Amino acid sequence: MAELILKDVCKSFGKVEVVRHVDLQLRDKEFVVFVGPSGCGKSTLLRLIAGLEDVSRGEILIDGEVVNDRRPKERGIAMVFQSYALYPHMNVYENMAFGLELSRRSRAEIDQRVRRAAETLELVPLLARLPRELSGGQRQRVAIGRAIVREPKVFLFDEPLSNLDAALRVQMRIEIAKLHDEIGATMVYVTHDQVEAMTLADRIVVLRDGRVEQVGAPLDLYHQPANRFVAGFIGSPQMNFVDCAVEAADAQGVRVRLPGGQTLQAAVAADGVRAGDAVTLGVRPEHLLAGRAPPDGTLLEGRCTVVEQLGESHLLHVELPGRLRITVRSAGDARIRAREAVAVGVPGGHCHLFLANGTALARQL
Repeated sequence: MAELILKDVCKSFGKVEVVRHVDLQLRDKEFVVFVGPSGCGKSTLLRLIAGLEDVSRGEILIDGEVVNDRRPKERGIAMVFQSYALYPHMNVYENMAFGLELSRRSRAEIDQRVRRAAETLELVPLLARLPRELSGGQRQRVAIGRAIVREPKVFLFDEPLSNLDAALRVQMRIEIAKLHDEIGATMVYVTHDQVEAMTLADRIVVLRDGRVEQVGAPLDLYHQPANRFVAGFIGSPQMNFVDCAVEAADAQGVRVRLPGGQTLQAAVAADGVRAGDAVTLGVRPEHLLAGRAPPDGTLLEGRCTVVEQLGESHLLHVELPGRLRITVRSAGDARIRAREAVAVGVPGGHCHLFLANGTALARQL
């Protein structure tokens, strides 16, 4: 396997720049996920690594060697696409073996590699079946097996689970995580689904408009987002945001005044903020308390507009004075019903603050 390095990588289509000055270093055997909204450049960046698009500027290094001018088959990569792209007239064994046959590998080596990959992916009973005789999840496993048999330096996944239903997506997430643990490969995975990113990645790269917004371990991005965009993208349901003003800032944190007149002490660093500054308060739905005040925060009075019962938890959609809307997530069944009055506790220790330019103030964890 290999280290993957991107140095000031840019990609333009005509006058439109879709990847902008990306610098990344992916460690050997690391599982890195590119995540972001549609059009952020994540799939284009993956295609640049694969050699399916030419770099406009910068360098891509795989295993210490610059590969900008190398064809895809010369880069030591294998790619799994959103579409399975299996040959319909070939059975599972033949689909997995075809690339090795083109490389003129010996029959013994091909058979060894295919059967080893089939055992890893639990495909041995299916080797004689045609693609039309397989489920969606089985077809995707064959596509992954076709990549494994090549024994590449880097695996690239371009939204491989998008065509599967919800249950299969969960199953395949687990299988991909197990696969990475078993073969210890360097993997780059593209998705727009932040749940996939959180559950699979060693590190997440959050992209917006072709730029890297933040790189870090999943829980680092969850607890310490670099800016409002990352805070809103990571986490489901997304973080609640409330515009407010700074009342005071000191070593204990930043005290803000909320739209309803209440004050709240947020446990964040006060660097660069002064009384009167406009800031945005952020707090995740799972950190709000329905019907009780926290010891380190304040209580907001509102009215529940919608209740979503999820079984293990529920979501309350609450409207506060000034037509401000927030979401509260709590465990178990909801005792509160739609159109009922509800008090929402906001704990200062779980709050984030963002400056007018979107930059986050460091939390005092």
